[in-house]
Amino acid sequence: MKKIFSVTVLFCTLFINIKTIAQPEFEFTGYVITMPILQLFNQQQANSYNLAGAIKMNLTRVRLKPAFYISENSRIAAEIESSLLLYDDLSAFFISEAKKSSRQLANLSVVKTSGNFTALSLIDRLYFRQGFNWGNIIIGRQRISWGTGRVWNPTDLFNPINPTSFYKLEQDGADAVTAKFSFDSFTDLHLVYNPKEVLRNSNYGFRFRTNISEFDVAIISGRFDERLIGGLDFAGNFFDAGVRGESIVSFKSVANYVHFILGADYQFTQNIYALIEYQHNGAGKLSKSNYEFDKLIEGDILNLGKNYLAFSAMYQFTPLLTFTLTEISNLNDGSGFTGLSANYSLSDNIYTAIGGQVFYGKSSSEYWYYPSTIYLQLEYYF
Repeated sequence: MKKIFSVTVLFCTLFINIKTIAQPEFEFTGYVITMPILQLFNQQQANSYNLAGAIKMNLTRVRLKPAFYISENSRIAAEIESSLLLYDDLSAFFISEAKKSSRQLANLSVVKTSGNFTALSLIDRLYFRQGFNWGNIIIGRQRISWGTGRVWNPTDLFNPINPTSFYKLEQDGADAVTAKFSFDSFTDLHLVYNPKEVLRNSNYGFRFRTNISEFDVAIISGRFDERLIGGLDFAGNFFDAGVRGESIVSFKSVANYVHFILGADYQFTQNIYALIEYQHNGAGKLSKSNYEFDKLIEGDILNLGKNYLAFSAMYQFTPLLTFTLTEISNLNDGSGFTGLSANYSLSDNIYTAIGGQVFYGKSSSEYWYYPSTIYLQLEYYF
């Protein structure tokens, strides 16, 4: 019933606006990614998971993006994804369950597992957008992205991406009604209502953004996951370096916490770029014996500890070939990972990459649980 209701709302809105149709247009884009992957487990991990020391797999993702432009200011758009994972042993690190995220009201995914393959299909976006001279209104499953951080986003309360996920490009869509009021090129107000199955537990909030002395500054507030949230973010320049930060304060009974990031980036030469970012995760734990792995597995949290440091550098060897080095560390338990990738543009719409991630840390530390990974990647956009 919820699926039928969601689709009915969208098409009723379309019917109401049908009189505005001048010359409807249809747009169809998307991409295909295929990725051979080798996961490497140390002996202790292999024994714990009852797996072989190495697992070979191939992940293929197809994402289709149809959009129907009803008029100059109205459109219905969707993003539909299908993925196929082939593997020679069961791997809990890639097999997805057909379940909705915490920001989704309806489950619009189907999973099929048989033998050594898992197939997953889902509707990740499905929304109606109506533009006005003051801004726009969007109804349905949509992307809502708040914040300025490059690695972590405390103020992004709508399913931010885990920085360890090299195979995922987009954050999950959120089922919501949003309105954006644009006052000028640098000032706007974004209102969000994200319904839950029990309406009194629904999420809602706002983000007001403006520009002060060449700094983009925003404040947010609202109620999310039955917690009162207040926060801010900023981004600008300090001499020739870019600086940014985000912070939220979360209130619920006595379980209050502060979550913030501070970061900077710099273009050293035409070919060398680097960034550094620090995260304080107030909801995390100082001792690994108190880690909430169940919440990490369910996707309710992205990190277990309190303090993290990320560093990334990119070297453009040629306009078509770039190398990227990434290091993320849990400063409390000493675990982390190092990632290295090379990306090459074969044409305007075909890209290839080779990369790897090496995880390290003592037994039962945060990143000790992850297998080291080597992968190839081929992307085709249309």
